[in-house]
Amino acid sequence: MSLVSERKSLKEDKMNIFFTSDTHFGHKNIIKYCNRPFNDVNEMNEILISRWNSKVNPDDLVYHLGDFSMRAVPEIRKRLNGDICLIRGNHDVDENFGFKSIKDYDEVIVHNQKIILFHYGLRTWHHDIRGVWHLYGHSHGLLPAYGKSLDIGVDSWHFYPVGFYDLKNKMGGMDIGKHPMWDNYVPKENA
Repeated sequence: MSLVSERKSLKEDKMNIFFTSDTHFGHKNIIKYCNRPFNDVNEMNEILISRWNSKVNPDDLVYHLGDFSMRAVPEIRKRLNGDICLIRGNHDVDENFGFKSIKDYDEVIVHNQKIILFHYGLRTWHHDIRGVWHLYGHSHGLLPAYGKSLDIGVDSWHFYPVGFYDLKNKMGGMDIGKHPMWDNYVPKENA
């Protein structure tokens, strides 16, 4: 498990943490499939890069939850600020273009919040009824949140990565979902 919140260096304590998914750099048909407001793939790439860099600083960390690009685009990765931990999506290639890590799934702790990271939306996840978040992509804004799960793909966030504290504000207003085995479960802190 990555323990981002327990890093000790002053530089890392000051970094921001962002989440995003489904940028689909270089994928011209995603404009049509998702009704994205771009004239062509070059415009889409440039706007996505600009919006990314307007929020993410070079020392920040970004968890990208899949479908980074439709084809190999190492030149785009070089233009994006921050270290990127990639959670593979169904369109990602197996080559590493400067990603900090590449995984199929991850469980992280960010500022004492446990988070499940996966490209696909889940109905249940590890400690879902204890307030653990699940962040996903793949659905391009069409799969509604369930419990403390949320689509963090660019189509749901005006083509920007979303910062941890923005997510925390959003998640704070969301109820914990019902687990099929524990309909009457009340978290210990709420008992």
